[in-house]
Amino acid sequence: MTNRAPVSLINRVPAQILIVASALIQYSGAAVAVFAFSVVEPASVAWWRGFVGGLVLCAWVRPWRGLDRATLKGALFFGIALVCMNACFYEAISRIPLGAAVSLEFLGPVTVAVVRGRGWAPRIAAFFALAGVCAIGGLGLDLSAPRTLAGVVWILAAGASWATYIVLGQKAASSSSAMVNLSLGCAFSALISAPILGPGAMAAFSDRRVLIAVVALAFLSTVFPYTLEAMAMKRVSAVTFALFTALLPATSALIGALLLRQIPSLWQLVGLVCISIAVGIASLAGRAHPDVNAKDAAVESVGVRGTEEAES
Repeated sequence: MTNRAPVSLINRVPAQILIVASALIQYSGAAVAVFAFSVVEPASVAWWRGFVGGLVLCAWVRPWRGLDRATLKGALFFGIALVCMNACFYEAISRIPLGAAVSLEFLGPVTVAVVRGRGWAPRIAAFFALAGVCAIGGLGLDLSAPRTLAGVVWILAAGASWATYIVLGQKAASSSSAMVNLSLGCAFSALISAPILGPGAMAAFSDRRVLIAVVALAFLSTVFPYTLEAMAMKRVSAVTFALFTALLPATSALIGALLLRQIPSLWQLVGLVCISIAVGIASLAGRAHPDVNAKDAAVESVGVRGTEEAES
């Protein structure tokens, strides 16, 4: 009874508030990661996220029950895509503003929705996505600066990894629940990348505040937001989901401005709005066609979305 009390309390909160809270918590985690970059390399911060997130989620979900070879194989590839996505994302936000990075990263899932979609909606989404890229990349960011250009390359790689992650996640979902995939994926991401990213991650032990930060970001960027969103997804309509999904790039820009003092330029804001429109259209179109998993294809950052099985 005691374990169910918090769940019962959260279920009384409107789903829309849970979605917004999920986004605010997740992007706050990204801001915490930026703080850790002063001591730990960005990609190694991503290792901490996978390591701690994997420990917590595996203890909660206990994915080893009923495991088979197909589930393990799917989770292995899922973990590779996950660590690539998070490492590229953190490398990017160490070089370019959070709001611009998140907006550009959404090109990955929007591309999945456009390629798999049918009718007019995917084409319109593609148009707005392209317009957003031109506004942010061509006018909003100074690409003549090597550091900025490198940041854009990293975030485009993160978007491509996100697209791969979505496709692999959909395939894995046919044999196991989303939370099993997420917990195993986090564990595999830390295990596979440990020889490369693990040594650099040990720098966190040199500063107690940074160590607390890298542990906290695993909860802020993985455990808490996915749990809240999983509880909200069952209770929102397609239109509501599309609307709140489209607000995610704006949420990241807000967190960047408040916590990191990254004030977006006019063209960055224009690009953010264009990509938000593209995300909303792609999300709504995906919900209209079950073969396009819009919950995976349209939402953030840096993790699994649409985990309806989380409460089971």
